[in-house]
Amino acid sequence: MAKKGNRVQVILQCTEHKESGMAGMSRYITTKNKKNTPERIELKKYNPVLKKHTVHKEIK
Repeated sequence: MAKKGNRVQVILQCTEHKESGMAGMSRYITTKNKKNTPERIELKKYNPVLKKHTVHKEIK
C-alpha cells in the first residue's frame, strides 16, 4: 500500500507585480509539507518582468 504524503503543491505569486501595473504575472509552483507549515508561505523568488528578486506569497 502506498503512503499518503503530507506534501502538497502550492502556487506562489509575486506581490510587487500587481502594484507595478505592468502586464502579465510572475508565478512559481513548489511543494510544501502541510503538517510542518500549515500557514501560507512567503519566499523571495526572481521576477523576470521586474528583473529583480521579490517576495512571492502562496495563493489559494
